[in-house]
Amino acid sequence: MKSHRVARLSGNRLHLQEGPSDLVIAAFGGPSQTERAYAAAEDAFDGLLAELTGELRMLRQPLAAQPPALTGATARRMARACWAFRAQYITPMAAVAGAVADTVMAAMIAAAPRLERAYVNNGGDIAILVTPGHPLDIGVVPSLARARPEGFIRLHAAPHAAQHFRGIATSGWRGRSFSRGIADAVTVLARSAAEADAAATVIANATDVQDGAVLRRPAQELDPDSDLRHLPVTVDVGPLSPKAITAALNSGARTAEALLRDGLIEGALLSVADEWRSVGESSFALVRPTDTAP
Repeated sequence: MKSHRVARLSGNRLHLQEGPSDLVIAAFGGPSQTERAYAAAEDAFDGLLAELTGELRMLRQPLAAQPPALTGATARRMARACWAFRAQYITPMAAVAGAVADTVMAAMIAAAPRLERAYVNNGGDIAILVTPGHPLDIGVVPSLARARPEGFIRLHAAPHAAQHFRGIATSGWRGRSFSRGIADAVTVLARSAAEADAAATVIANATDVQDGAVLRRPAQELDPDSDLRHLPVTVDVGPLSPKAITAALNSGARTAEALLRDGLIEGALLSVADEWRSVGESSFALVRPTDTAP
């Protein structure tokens, strides 16, 4: 018996939901390919939460010198995505939403290899498939408190690539996961949704300033099961001075630039108090809605 909820949305999109995983999926490439992809997505999603719950204790442990002995494919995706950041405090949970999206997308591609484009959106952490001549526009929000996109990222397939699998994720202090920084939104483009999810978490954490307008509390006071334990997380941000905004953006941008140099991300957009900063502009150009092709 299936434990998740399933529905068809407008525009022939598929909605899958169980626990914190809330997926909106769209596939394009002909009716037979689309239906095969959707059937594979539902099969891959079925039981996925239970699989992760079975390894939750290890997934909540900070990464150390040795990779954790995880068995599930999605759990291993989470750990791989976070492994590059193990020098700081991070657990595989930093990539959970993106890894779930990647797992479902991988199943769709295997079942429907002639898809033209597709996305699996898990609460803003998105696995993406594009092919030559079939770009995809992804909305970007300046704040996780405001759901309306104020710009779009146009994603194209890489030259000479039959398919291009990518990921985009957004993190910030108002998101569904705790953040140690003050960014309203940090959106990251990477090779997979899990990698983008982990990197967005790290960059958002780096937008950290000590300011009287910023209120923090230990994560465990807010959620006794939090993998961040005693670490302080942001719970409120009042009006910030221009100096504090600039300092936070500079700190986050330095971290993003280092990840870009190391090949861990393709680009990032940072927003603090409606001020924007872009890193890796050549592959991550922001276009306003009025400039977007129909």
